[in-house]
Amino acid sequence: MAVVEHVAASDAPPVRPAPPGLLRRVCRDRTGAVALGVVALFLLLALAAPLIAALYGKNPTEHYGQNAPGLLSDGGLPIAPNGGISGEFWFGLEPGLGRDVFTQLLYGIRTSLLIAFASATVTTALGVLAGVAVGYLGGITDRVFGFLSNVLLAFPTLLLLLALSPVIQSRLVDPGTAEPEWMQFLVLVLVFSAFGWIPLALSLRATVRSLRERDFVQSARAMGAGGFHIVVRELLPNVRAQLLVHATMAVPAFVASEAVLSFLGVGINEPVPDWGRMISRGSEVFRADPTYMFFPGVALLLFVLAFNLLGDAVRDALDPRAAR
Repeated sequence: MAVVEHVAASDAPPVRPAPPGLLRRVCRDRTGAVALGVVALFLLLALAAPLIAALYGKNPTEHYGQNAPGLLSDGGLPIAPNGGISGEFWFGLEPGLGRDVFTQLLYGIRTSLLIAFASATVTTALGVLAGVAVGYLGGITDRVFGFLSNVLLAFPTLLLLLALSPVIQSRLVDPGTAEPEWMQFLVLVLVFSAFGWIPLALSLRATVRSLRERDFVQSARAMGAGGFHIVVRELLPNVRAQLLVHATMAVPAFVASEAVLSFLGVGINEPVPDWGRMISRGSEVFRADPTYMFFPGVALLLFVLAFNLLGDAVRDALDPRAAR
């Protein structure tokens, strides 16, 4: 027993949880600090959207341009310059329906973040279950999983997302029945989760296959630990940093993917505010009103860029050797 304990001590496992000073190390990097500030601002705006809209005195669904004369032309375009920007409508009016752009942007953040965080949570859970289990079991399970993963990754993901979304909606909603808002969110989360877990599972499988041969795992087996104990107490703590980096990088990817689907007409439908649909509408009226496309495009760019930079900062903070 003394020999086993000596072996376990001489081969200490990798760093287990994220270091206590993770936030401080991220903020020490100027790029990471700015990215964290931008992400925090977007999160705050999403949480406070109803309060901000109430103080602003507008909502994202009312057709202000159609209800009040002198705001839209006969062709549906804002009469005031720069897309109708004024003291009353800070970011202007939506061409055609005349809705307030500022409140649509605010509530569009909530739409994107809800779908992105839900999808990241589901894909991370599936990736952990599959990757850790397959990596630990090995053998025929590992070979079957590797084959199935390669088959799934061979499919054109975007094409499948475009095809699966309306199919799932038609199966869940009766013909002639209006699709509820929660159904639209559920369908997108299911579609994203169908393939989003595979890269994480493959990465974790490789990591766990390496860890299971380490002496600290072998010593745990020698002391009578069961498979569940080894996975939960020995393997999972050593992939926490990997999971944190994956989740941080997955959120902006899902935000961009959701915007692409909505832009193509198979994502979030009216009247739920959505950045992708706003950009799609902006592309239709870009020559006559370029301002309407500017705000959702810049918002999407800033959010995705900031979250990606934050993911890089988190990765470097967890692994100083990766810092440049």
